[in-house]
Amino acid sequence: MLPAESIIYALQRNWDMVDSALEGLDEAAMVRQPSDQCNSAAWILWHMTRVVDMFIHTRLRSIPQLWTQDGWHEKFHMPEDGEDRGVGWTAEQVAAWTPPSKAEQLGYYAAVKSAAKSYLESLTVADLEKQLVVPPVAEPRSVAMLLGQFTWDNIAHGGQIAYLRGLFIGMGWHR
Repeated sequence: MLPAESIIYALQRNWDMVDSALEGLDEAAMVRQPSDQCNSAAWILWHMTRVVDMFIHTRLRSIPQLWTQDGWHEKFHMPEDGEDRGVGWTAEQVAAWTPPSKAEQLGYYAAVKSAAKSYLESLTVADLEKQLVVPPVAEPRSVAMLLGQFTWDNIAHGGQIAYLRGLFIGMGWHR
């Protein structure tokens, strides 16, 4: 058993659900907001993917994110800012955001999922026990604890995308 196998399993189940939820969503459904205080599936997918990219690459590995390294920020017509993942955006900013095509969004999502899975598969018990300070929390936490928080966040956003799929075009988010 891999040391991070339960984390990989939980994330993979979530990503499978998101993949299924996104099937059949056209460009209009991807950007549709149920109300002006809600995020679109496209925005949630971008945010969720940015969090994975930033968390795995910057916070845990201290290496460049795919967002900048592979030029995804350019494909999304956004600044290179590696910290921008939508946290703190206003409802007006979310509503004004124009994503790239669904294919571009899915390309970034696939690249980040692949990189994250490869990293998680490489982790040792010693890696999981390593203590890191990840803002905004000032106290050191183990990589295992940080990955637990990260997994929870990813699954919460996956559920939001699945819900929007059901709301807009019906079931289809579960195998």
